[in-house]
Amino acid sequence: MAGKTDEAYALARHRMVTEQIEERGIRNATVLQAMRSVPREAFVPLFLKRWAYGDRPLYIGYDQTISQPYMVGLMTEALQLKGSERVLEVGTGSGYQTAVLAEISAAVYSIERIARLSRRAERTLEQLGYANVHLRVADGTQGWPEAAPFDAILVTAGTAKIPYAYGKQLQERGRLVIPLGPHGDQVLHRFTRRGEGFDDEDLGRVSFVPLISS
Repeated sequence: MAGKTDEAYALARHRMVTEQIEERGIRNATVLQAMRSVPREAFVPLFLKRWAYGDRPLYIGYDQTISQPYMVGLMTEALQLKGSERVLEVGTGSGYQTAVLAEISAAVYSIERIARLSRRAERTLEQLGYANVHLRVADGTQGWPEAAPFDAILVTAGTAKIPYAYGKQLQERGRLVIPLGPHGDQVLHRFTRRGEGFDDEDLGRVSFVPLISS
C-alpha cells in the first residue's frame, strides 16, 4: 500500500511541475528538477496530504501557510542560483521552500519566529536527509549576522519596508527577493546589489502573510 501511495505522490508531483510550474513560464532546469525531487506531501499536515499538489497554498497552523507551488518555483528561479551559494531564507514555515533551496545551493540558513513550526520543519528536513540546512528561531527582520554575507536572500512574508539588515548582509551582486506592500496587495521584487546601490525588478503581484518583528 505504501508503495502505491508513494507512486501516486510521485505522479502528482511530476504533473504539478509540468502543469503548474513549467507551463506558466518557469524555465530554469535546476529549479524544475528540485521541485520534482522534493516530496511536498511530507511538509503538509496529515489531513491535507491529498491536496499537497494542488494549485494553491495550504494552511500549516499558527496563521501560516505553505506557499502555492508556482510561487515557490517563481521565487526560487528569481534568486538565480547556480549551486554554490549561501542563501538566507526568512520564514521557514513548513520547510518546503527550504528543501527546494537546499537542492540547488551550498547552504541554506532559515529563520522562523514560531518555534513549533521551526521544530516541525527541522524534523522533516532531517528525515529527508538535508544536511546543508541551518535553522534558527528568531526575529527574521534581523537576518543572521554571524552567517553573513549571503549570495541570496529570500523573504517569504510581505512587508511595507525592507529591513535594514538585509542590505547589510547581502553580498555584492547578491539577490534579495521580497514581497513589498500592504497585506493582500504586494508586489514581488528582486533587488540585485551593485556596490552601495540596488537594481530593482518588479516580478508581479503576490499575497503573503505579513513579516512580523519580534
